[in-house]
Amino acid sequence: MNTVSTDHLTELVQPSLRHLGLDLVDLQWRPGRTSLLRLVIDSGAGVTLDDCERVSHAVGAVLDAYDPIAGRYALEVSSPGAERPVRTEAEWRAAVGRRVNVRVRSGDAELIVEGRLLHLDDAGVEIEARDRNRRRRTTVARGDVIAARIVVDI
Repeated sequence: MNTVSTDHLTELVQPSLRHLGLDLVDLQWRPGRTSLLRLVIDSGAGVTLDDCERVSHAVGAVLDAYDPIAGRYALEVSSPGAERPVRTEAEWRAAVGRRVNVRVRSGDAELIVEGRLLHLDDAGVEIEARDRNRRRRTTVARGDVIAARIVVDI
């Protein structure tokens, strides 16, 4: 069995990503017949195909040197996508100023609040939503947030 520590892999790839000016959003290891190491990267300026290629070469060289994975595997590098989920505290902080779609628990029901994320703290998130042609600010308690994602601003 091929036991791979994702924490160890993260420690190995982080310096290369920082050097390239990119952030590691997610690292996934999928063992199997065709094992897969998937890196999801991002930056404030977004991610290009060239960025993915540079990361693939840099990280591939590091993994070849340290050889933390026994056997063959595929390395996949991608961006998180346009309408990606917002899960971690770092993703929430990075989303300030952007449009978000937040699914909220309200009693026994669920509501959707969509608008520009203005502010967040430990207690809640403040979103500027539009009702017809009026703007309103809504504060949602962090404990009531079920899920959130970035919304493409067209």
